[in-house]
Amino acid sequence: MQSLTYYTLDVFTHTQFGGNPLAVFTDAVNLPTHVMQQIAKELNLSETVFLGEKSSITNRWPVRIFTPDRELPFAGHPTIGTACLLRELSWLDMSSPLVLDEGVGPVPIEFEPIEHGGYIARFQCAVDPIVEASKYDQHQAATLLSLDEQTIADLPYIADCGIPFLMIPLTHPKDVENAVFNFNFWADHLKGERVEDVCIYAVCSDKNDVKMRMFAPASGIAEDPATGSAAAALSGALALREEQKTGQRKSHNRMIYQGAEIGRPSYIGTFVKPLESSGYRVEVFGQSQLVSQGTFYLQSTV
Repeated sequence: MQSLTYYTLDVFTHTQFGGNPLAVFTDAVNLPTHVMQQIAKELNLSETVFLGEKSSITNRWPVRIFTPDRELPFAGHPTIGTACLLRELSWLDMSSPLVLDEGVGPVPIEFEPIEHGGYIARFQCAVDPIVEASKYDQHQAATLLSLDEQTIADLPYIADCGIPFLMIPLTHPKDVENAVFNFNFWADHLKGERVEDVCIYAVCSDKNDVKMRMFAPASGIAEDPATGSAAAALSGALALREEQKTGQRKSHNRMIYQGAEIGRPSYIGTFVKPLESSGYRVEVFGQSQLVSQGTFYLQSTV
């Protein structure tokens, strides 16, 4: 019987029992892919991370990220949570940058002190954001969310900053709260499509904060409490769409609120900056709280 050490953390929160729970296995170098997937399904968290063998380069690890049903090339809360865990375990040389090698490529991470103690972890997305049209209209979006059509602020579109999402803009943050996801409609119209994950949002009155929810039934996640990859895609998309409307290219700081509807309030910071020629680079930042350490007993017959 093999014993595997793992830790759990709550990510994108400043307190325990908020944010998005995460499991990180720190001694699973030789685990086969199918076993990683079985463990992720057993734990049934939004994502589970498996650390690979540390690189000969200081502060560099390969990581693999699994939902209960599939492997992901990139995800925000596993990136933040894994970085914070490595720091909490004192595995880092704090004089050198941290890099996690994910399916989308190398993801550099920095730590910054915050007021009243503690720190945030900040990563730069390996993929720059893109926006493209979707085939869905406002009536279909309203049906999917069990809302009146007038609450849909604009046509749904696809945004991608490492993972693609169907984005549905709503008129008011209250509409985001009131949405009831229609899983039957999703199964009939979105299941099996190239983009299956759905992100709904509304910009708050001060224009810097955004209320967001994310649904990923294809990954075994009815609703996710904090989705860094969706926050990155959304922030990048908002900058691109503003440029299309105004012709102006500007940096944006945004705080994205998610998870309150399922009892896991989360706070995801994003920063979008224009690149020299065209496009934008997206950064995501947040806090993480270490919750537990455990041992997973893996039978030799698995």
